[in-house]
Amino acid sequence: MRSGMTDAELKLWNELRAHRLMGLGFRRQMPIGGYIVDFACPEYKLIVEVDGSQHAANQSRDAQRTAFLEEQGWRVLRFWNDDILHDMDNVCTHILRVIGRA
Repeated sequence: MRSGMTDAELKLWNELRAHRLMGLGFRRQMPIGGYIVDFACPEYKLIVEVDGSQHAANQSRDAQRTAFLEEQGWRVLRFWNDDILHDMDNVCTHILRVIGRA
């Protein structure tokens, strides 16, 4: 687990605890099956991952991780840092749409 957050993670975490996504019960850095996910909403079995440029080289690892989490019944959404930093409205809308609240 990391103690700090990237700017994108911090911005999303603030949005998950307030505004349109407030009250959904997201948890930060939740352990699931040997993995630590960025943000998880247990009630809706939804994981939101924030990927920076370092993930471009690790797409196969991310795909394996996502496949495992989906096998456990979780839905996994991945957003790039720039999506969160520059288009938070669409990120929030997508999250709400996936859980059926948009």
